[in-house]
Amino acid sequence: MLGQHRSTQRKMPEAEEGEDRLVKRMLELVRPHPRFGYRRVWALLKREGWRVNRKRVYRLRRKQGLKVRRKQRKKRRLGCGANGCVRRPAEYWGHVWAWDFPHDRTSDGRPLKWFTVADEYTRECVALEVGRGMTAAGVAAALSGVVAERGVPAHIRSDNGPEFIAKAIRAWMSGAGVTTLYIEPGSPWENGYAESFNSKVRDELLNAEEFASLPEARVLGGGVVSVVRPRAAAQLAEVHDAGGVQSGVSLGQLRKASAAPRTHL
Repeated sequence: MLGQHRSTQRKMPEAEEGEDRLVKRMLELVRPHPRFGYRRVWALLKREGWRVNRKRVYRLRRKQGLKVRRKQRKKRRLGCGANGCVRRPAEYWGHVWAWDFPHDRTSDGRPLKWFTVADEYTRECVALEVGRGMTAAGVAAALSGVVAERGVPAHIRSDNGPEFIAKAIRAWMSGAGVTTLYIEPGSPWENGYAESFNSKVRDELLNAEEFASLPEARVLGGGVVSVVRPRAAAQLAEVHDAGGVQSGVSLGQLRKASAAPRTHL
């Protein structure tokens, strides 16, 4: 009738109902966390009760021009130490903690030393402290406060740096009944969970903020919320869906699910 072939006709796409609200909420979640990928944003949306597909979140992010750029890194072979995270992995909540000391500076060039502790099983931030320096007594005091709140872990994994083998730290470990898992010297990949957590702290906090003073660093560091990675949530809840994330999983539920150890090292 119009002299045009049917293959040249296209139906104009229509936006799905509620898509504007979904995009608005997605942008609100991404704004304070620009390094969050679409999987983490999707997990947060599911936790809030949104009925949305993971691929739809990916499509809407691409449509909004959002993308997390990552540098390609060379792969390293696994370490061979007996205390590495591969040979002696965490098997329940509170089983193995990993700690380290990332370094940064304030805007005036003065040093900042951060003290990070992560639960290897839940990938949860256990402690995040900062100071101009961190003495062994200060580390012991910080650990005592965390242990009083969460209980004593079975093991703490670290490298062989002077901060970790100090007499005050070893005395505190012995008194608290914590076994130390020192990795092989020169093998940071054997403490992979601490390295991974530190990279997140540096990417989402240290590289994103310019600290004018030590009190400001403490305030901003205190605002870091404990986050469980989607893969850990799926592991604890034994979820095997395509995305590997269960909506509505809280830290309390994860702790209850892993409270009973299956096998002791």
